[in-house]
Amino acid sequence: MLKIIGKLILQLSGWKIVDKTPLGIKKYPKAVIIAVPHTSNWDYPYAMATLYAMGCKIRYLAKDSLFKFPLGLIIRGLGGIPVNRSQKNNLVQMMTDLLINAPEMQLLVPAEGTRSYTSEWKSGFYHIAKNAGVPIVLGFLDFGKKEAGFLGVFQPSGNYEEDLPKIQSFYKNITPKHPEYFSLKDAKLD
Repeated sequence: MLKIIGKLILQLSGWKIVDKTPLGIKKYPKAVIIAVPHTSNWDYPYAMATLYAMGCKIRYLAKDSLFKFPLGLIIRGLGGIPVNRSQKNNLVQMMTDLLINAPEMQLLVPAEGTRSYTSEWKSGFYHIAKNAGVPIVLGFLDFGKKEAGFLGVFQPSGNYEEDLPKIQSFYKNITPKHPEYFSLKDAKLD
């Protein structure tokens, strides 16, 4: 049912799905999917519509304040995992364990960590993928082209400083909803 709803939302709003993963997203039943860019509240509905339309078995992180009744029931039912950002809670290890122990799970993580401008990405997505031994699927929303989906798959080498620019380079031609909040707006990407 969610697949049909996702396709309908995208069709009615004029969005197109793009999947540049080598084997198609269904060939990666265990993965960390990064959500880039993350500059507006519209990112969530378009990303979720795309993921559901593609048949992804998605779980995602969201701030715990969203999990209050009754909205919390819906968010949890759609795969949400509450995160208390004001506490140190070893989230990387918790998500790593969750991925390792799940028979299949695609964990959606916004690499920027916020809709506001930030000059650096959060590294948690990378360490979760590396520690769980799963690939990073490069999710995107391009508001300029009205395209959403996946730009490719990246296997972490273990060297975050070397891998991050390679990952970010996939996003050099992506247009966010609010370009002024995009973390890569001033980056020199090869």
